[in-house]
Amino acid sequence: MQAEAVYRRLRELIVAGEYPPGERLTEATVGAALAAGRTPIREALRRLESDGLVRGVGRGVVVRGFGTDELAGAYAVRAALEALTARDAADRWAAGLIAPAALAALHRDAELLERVTADGDLDRAIGLNRRFHRGVAELAGNPVALETLDRLWDRIVVSTRATLAAPDRPDAVAAEHRGLLRAIADGDPAAAGRIAGDHVHATGTALE
Repeated sequence: MQAEAVYRRLRELIVAGEYPPGERLTEATVGAALAAGRTPIREALRRLESDGLVRGVGRGVVVRGFGTDELAGAYAVRAALEALTARDAADRWAAGLIAPAALAALHRDAELLERVTADGDLDRAIGLNRRFHRGVAELAGNPVALETLDRLWDRIVVSTRATLAAPDRPDAVAAEHRGLLRAIADGDPAAAGRIAGDHVHATGTALE
């Protein structure tokens, strides 16, 4: 496997919880798991360390998780960024810069997420929820914010996956998603930003 493929696969495994926080990874163990050579593994581990997903220890690395205070800070940053991207998405919609099909796709994602959550498929719900929020950020047309959110999402998921359970406020989450889409469709950046920020804060509070 080439370095890019090793990096992407190892990142997927970490975010999926196959390697939880505290798990030690070495070139030998990763090589055996992914049938890859040491050079691409070494490069992939360096990139993952730059992403904040692992930290170096001796001859290997350890998967990183946020501590309690760090996690609170991560949610505060995520709330600010998602408020920004929601405002920008509403502005761009009002300016006619977003295709109706793109917003319609987000509505479908939100509806599918509601059904999957109701069915109790937590792993799929996690992926769909991230896809929904990422979709809103994509509408904003701000690649720097999108890249930062992607990196932040990875570390939040790694840090919280082991403690996740079925949402205790599924109806509220669904209503917040619908409200956010409505504010974007209304071209109301103030409402979109407020709803997005409040939604992330509520999610972070629910994990405390």
